[in-house]
Amino acid sequence: MHTKEVVYGALLTALALLIPLAFGGFLSVMIPPFSATLASHLPVMVAMLVSPQVAVMVGLGSSLGFLIKLGPIIAARAAVHAVFGAAGAFAFRKGLPFTRVLMLTLPIHAVGEALIVLPFGFSLQKAGLVVGVGTALHHFIDAMIALAVVASVGLVQRVAENKR
Repeated sequence: MHTKEVVYGALLTALALLIPLAFGGFLSVMIPPFSATLASHLPVMVAMLVSPQVAVMVGLGSSLGFLIKLGPIIAARAAVHAVFGAAGAFAFRKGLPFTRVLMLTLPIHAVGEALIVLPFGFSLQKAGLVVGVGTALHHFIDAMIALAVVASVGLVQRVAENKR
């Protein structure tokens, strides 16, 4: 990783830690085993624009924040952020538009989080309906926030200019 990527990764990881620690429980919806903290996917979604390594780092930071604040089941679900973040970063690097990347990663994210709760004793129905559908809706809402943030600071254009 280049120095600039490490700095972006550190800032986004700090934000990924701060969101669950400061807002987990406050800007959250809880329907166990599902929980949704508004904008918790924003750091990893923005990290997809930087690099796959940064997306993984930010996803793992998010998982650590959720482990500290909300426990191991939610932290395990948050670890999926590293997976969908890496997949999205690779897709963005291949030239897919950011909006398509966000939609491409939605099923990876939703299915991943639904599967991750199965070893914790949740039924396939609860995992699929509550966690899978809930995660898909949460991903979509956070994707809209990410698109607004990225557009407001012109991040996609800056990334494209830096890659030239």
